[in-house]
This record gives sequence, structure tokens and C-alpha cells, in this order.
Amino acid sequence: MNQTQEDAPRPALRALTALEARVLGVLLEKERTVPDTYPLSLNALTAGCNQKTARLPVMSASEADVQDAVDGLKQRSLVFDASSSRVARYEHNMTRVLGIPSQAAALLVTLILRGPQTAAELRLNSARLHGFADVSSVEAFLDELAQREPSYVVKLARAPGERESRWAHLLCGEVDVADIARDASGDGASADVDALRSEWRAEHERLTREVAELRAIVEHLAAQLGVSVDAIVRPS
Repeated sequence: MNQTQEDAPRPALRALTALEARVLGVLLEKERTVPDTYPLSLNALTAGCNQKTARLPVMSASEADVQDAVDGLKQRSLVFDASSSRVARYEHNMTRVLGIPSQAAALLVTLILRGPQTAAELRLNSARLHGFADVSSVEAFLDELAQREPSYVVKLARAPGERESRWAHLLCGEVDVADIARDASGDGASADVDALRSEWRAEHERLTREVAELRAIVEHLAAQLGVSVDAIVRPS
């Protein structure tokens, strides 16, 4: 039986750098979650790479760093320039180059952006990219990605104390077991939580400032009208 184009072996890609993989993941993520802003400008792409939530590890890349990563991906046809735009914008070509369906791409990108995860975690974390009916359907696509030549994902040995094995992507080369163990110990999760707390704190401070500004406006209006603030806030 003849192999289909999707099933045929594909030439191995050069292992991507961590930032190249992040750029690729951000492009596909934003294409599906905020299509109105896609293709992405360099500024938006950099912001997506440095996002503090739903990212492991958290990065701090400059626009020059991201541009270098984009150029490296363009050489492998994984990214290309969007046409008809005065500002340079970029699109991914990941599903075509890798020869994978959109469901598999959703899982691969979730691994790229959030690190090794179990099939159940992947189903939850990829929900905005694709809605999988159940964990078994996730596992079926993961198995297909693992059986590719070359493989795009690998099922990791179950760590002591874990009930399920986690999966990792291979686009950056073989998985560093030491890094996986460090993430499993909670260091990565702790960093993510700290980043989230920082964002919540900044948001709280912003809202506090806005409330104070609105209060000042109301007090000014009350003084102009010669009434009390309560009369404006809680009219009879």
C-alpha cells in the first residue's frame, strides 16, 4: 500500500532553539485564540513570547532576539512574512511543514508553551486551541506524533510518586531529564505562580488607582452641584 503524503517519512529538522520553538508556538496559539490580531507584528510576537502566564519557562526575550528566531524559522519555511501590510507581520507554516493535522498541532504547541504534561493536563490546557472529546483521543494523537519519523513527542518514564506519565516535545532535540526532574519538583510551577501573583498585584494596583480617580471626579461633580457625594452615588 502506498504511503500518503502525511504518513511518509519527512527529513529531520534541525533542532530548534528554545526561543524558536516559543515563537512557533505563540504564532499558532494566537492564530486560534485572537485571530483578529493575526498575523503578528514583531512587537506582539515578543509580548507573546514573554507572557508570564501559560508559559514554562517564563522568558525575557528582546525584539532583536525574537527577530533572530523568526529569521531562523523562515530558513526552514516554518514561518513566513505576511503580505499586504505596512508593518512586518509573521505567520506560521507549522502544520504543512511537519505534516500534522490541526488536532496534533494543538497538542504539540501546548507542550512547546507549557512544558511536559500528562494527557489529561494536555486536554485541559489545549482546550482553547482544540476541544478534545476525552483523554483517549488526546492519547491517540500523541501516539501518532510519537510514531512519526522523526518523532515529534516522547512519553516520559513515570516519575516516583506520579500516577501518570507526562509527554514532552522533541522539536528542540532530546529531552533533558534533569530539567524535567527540576520542573517536577515544583520549581517551574512555583515560578509560574509567582508570575501570576505579580500580574494580579499589578492589576489590583491599577484598579485601586482607577477607583481613586473616579472618586475624585465624583467629589468634584458633587462640589459643582452643591450636593453630597452620597446623593450622586446613591440617589433616592
